[in-house]
Amino acid sequence: MSGFKKFFLISTFLLIASIAVIFITAACYKNNRVDALNINDIAQTARQDWGDFQGIHEKFPDTDILILDAYDTRLLVTDDGVFEGINSPLDAIQHDMVSIAVTDGDLFMGTVIIPDPGTIQYNSLMHKLIAVTGAIVIVMAAVYASFIYYVDHNIARPFRRMKEFAAAIAQGNLDEPLKMEKNNMFGIFTESFDIMREELKASRSREIALKMKEKELVASLSHDLKTPVTGIRVICELLEVKVEDEYVKAKISNIEQKTKEIDVLVSDLLSSSLDDLGELNVNPCEHTSDILRKIVMEHDVNRKVTSNDVPDCIIRVDRNRLSQVIGNIISNSYKYADTDIAVSYKFDGKFLRMDIRDFGSGVPEDEIDHLTSKFYRGKSNTKDKDGSGLGLYISDQLMSRMGGSLICSSYKDGFEVTLMIPLA
Repeated sequence: MSGFKKFFLISTFLLIASIAVIFITAACYKNNRVDALNINDIAQTARQDWGDFQGIHEKFPDTDILILDAYDTRLLVTDDGVFEGINSPLDAIQHDMVSIAVTDGDLFMGTVIIPDPGTIQYNSLMHKLIAVTGAIVIVMAAVYASFIYYVDHNIARPFRRMKEFAAAIAQGNLDEPLKMEKNNMFGIFTESFDIMREELKASRSREIALKMKEKELVASLSHDLKTPVTGIRVICELLEVKVEDEYVKAKISNIEQKTKEIDVLVSDLLSSSLDDLGELNVNPCEHTSDILRKIVMEHDVNRKVTSNDVPDCIIRVDRNRLSQVIGNIISNSYKYADTDIAVSYKFDGKFLRMDIRDFGSGVPEDEIDHLTSKFYRGKSNTKDKDGSGLGLYISDQLMSRMGGSLICSSYKDGFEVTLMIPLA
């Protein structure tokens, strides 16, 4: 790097020096004019020996001379190349040559023209300086190009790569290592960034493993809780038959109702955990549409559902999972609306559409899109109501895995859930 910098400075100095020399030479040009005595001597000799032009040339062998008569006819030309295009005193002036009129009293005899040696030297020097300056400019251009390439390759490009690497890290891509090159002045920083990536990747792996263990623990506990809850419910059902005291029977019925609510919550928690673990199994197979009527009857324990006839068709669903979905919707209607429930069916393309509607206060429009989000509970009508915010989320996931969908709609006089059930 130090050698490159030294060469760069020297080349720049030479370029500036060459330009300075050109200006100095131009400034000194006026000091190198032709010798006045010499030109007057030539003019005097021409006047005295007019006609003996060869003799004039022999007296001044080192000087190029052009003599024109009064009509600008060439009388003497010592070098055609030097005086090419010079046919009058005006031409001589335009070519920076010296011209002196030769007279004899009032008689104009002709003109003596000689090159200005200062101009010749100046032009020669200028050509050399321009050539040298051009060569230096070319060298400097190559040096600048090399410098730009060096900066781009060794400074700008590593910075761009680190910027792209940081953006990838921000997006969560921890698998792509940061490329490192030999002799990179940012090698230590590059290596540090890549070490950071590896540490973040390891940390993420540990976090994922920890979350998986937590989900497995929740799933295991949820599954284990179902057994004692079921036992309590069975005992309550048995006691309701055996006990005759109405007060005690009412308390037992209340306990049974709470166990049912706990069972629903535990089931939702278990389904959510299995979904997170990728173990929420759905096995669709073909069934007659009559199972829909049976499923509704199974879950309509309060006898609030009115339904039109189910169209005859073959649907492709997992019966147990579909029962879980419909049961959740009816249970929510009981809990939040506590009104009659209308169920209707109709064909919609490749689906059998099942609309389940209650006639409660509905749901605000700004909450509709969030109802199927995990752990989301509405703000308007969920106060003092038990729930986990998992029911519609799990129902939506189950319908999606069966190839259908779940759509929520709200009206001024009620709330509706539409199930798009795939036809076989």
